[in-house]
Amino acid sequence: MNLESILAIFLFRYLQKSLETEESIFKWNKILTVGLLVSVGLLVVHVTIPPSRFLTEWLTHGILLAVIYFLYKQEVFKSAKPIMYAVLPYILLCVIGDLVKLINSEFYYNWSNFFKTAKVFAVIWMIAMWVINRKQKKALEKEHKKLEEIEKENRITESLKAALEVQVAERTAALTKQKEELEEAMVELKATQSQLIQSEKMASLGELTAGIAHEIQNPLNFINNFSEVNAELIAELMEEIEKGNLEEVKIIASDISANEQKINHHGKRADAIVKGMLQHSRTSSGTTEPTDINALADEYLRLAYHGLRAKDKSFNAKLITDYDVHVGSINIIPQDIGRVILNLITNAFYAAPLPPEGGFKNPKYKHEPAIWVTTKKRGNKVFISVRDNGPGIPPNILDKIFQPFFTTKPTGHGTGLGLSLSYDIVKAHNGELKVANREGEGAEFTIELPA
Repeated sequence: MNLESILAIFLFRYLQKSLETEESIFKWNKILTVGLLVSVGLLVVHVTIPPSRFLTEWLTHGILLAVIYFLYKQEVFKSAKPIMYAVLPYILLCVIGDLVKLINSEFYYNWSNFFKTAKVFAVIWMIAMWVINRKQKKALEKEHKKLEEIEKENRITESLKAALEVQVAERTAALTKQKEELEEAMVELKATQSQLIQSEKMASLGELTAGIAHEIQNPLNFINNFSEVNAELIAELMEEIEKGNLEEVKIIASDISANEQKINHHGKRADAIVKGMLQHSRTSSGTTEPTDINALADEYLRLAYHGLRAKDKSFNAKLITDYDVHVGSINIIPQDIGRVILNLITNAFYAAPLPPEGGFKNPKYKHEPAIWVTTKKRGNKVFISVRDNGPGIPPNILDKIFQPFFTTKPTGHGTGLGLSLSYDIVKAHNGELKVANREGEGAEFTIELPA
């Protein structure tokens, strides 16, 4: 049997399978098919017609050499080149052996064992290379498959990335729009908050108005009374001068002088009340100044009380004060701390009366309303406390009382900003605003300020 013809058939079939692109299949498939058919025909002729073996062998040599040439020269067969290195030794030995036998048959037969042995080693080399090439090809196919999977995953990732980028862009646009809307809402909220704060200030000023009128009325009454008395004394003084009664003149002049001092005192008192009202109503200057805490607390207590009495004649409460004389003056913004004290006292007045006039609407709770305002100095701290004997603060709302807009008052009776603003004002003074609650016995708010 002609092994070279079988090898040629194998090579043509192998090359057909190695074609990868449609273009290469279309161009080379017919040529390889013709070569395959010719190799099969030569094998049949070689087996069936013995006299033709010399011709079939040389034709097979030519076909094999042509295949080796195409494997070497054509780029389309680059993946099959390893098989060329596997079969090339055997093909060359066959060609050289037949050529030597043709030129010098005696030399060939003398060295025939050498040629046979060389062919055996060439066959072994061919088989070994084919096995190695097959393993490498499988490994490459496996690696190629992995690369394809990686590429597929990369494509999926890129697709997901593109979709995600679109989503991110849409989400970013939505967030940007929301941010712009929130900024607009924030501007409106700040404007509304400023209006509410001003409303709270004006509300507290309204609470003071009646009290201020009452407080001013007292010194004005004194001023008017002493002025009338002085007018009478001056008339008497003129009469005594005409009589030449100098002793009586001196006594009357002394009385007039004393009355003038009282007029001056009450005039200053009225001036202080008006200044306090203006100070409370205007925007805080933010400048601290030495302020008598006891006087400030007492003034706002009286103003708040008389203000509520002016609104409701039936309102009454027992006022208990305990001012520490050692407190003295401390550096604060008086209109701000005054606003805090006023708010705490007003809340205490609201909590103290019997329900339903005030308090937290506990129908079982009965008492005589009382308000305690005390000041105390301990070390480098000054404490201002406002306590009532109302029903106390329900535990379920105790942690909400300093929240903005939270109120227990009926709708339209409070903004819910009083305690929140008070808390912020005290914090701005590096102080603390604390609450001690005894449910059923009242609540006590304490302002703690650095002395």
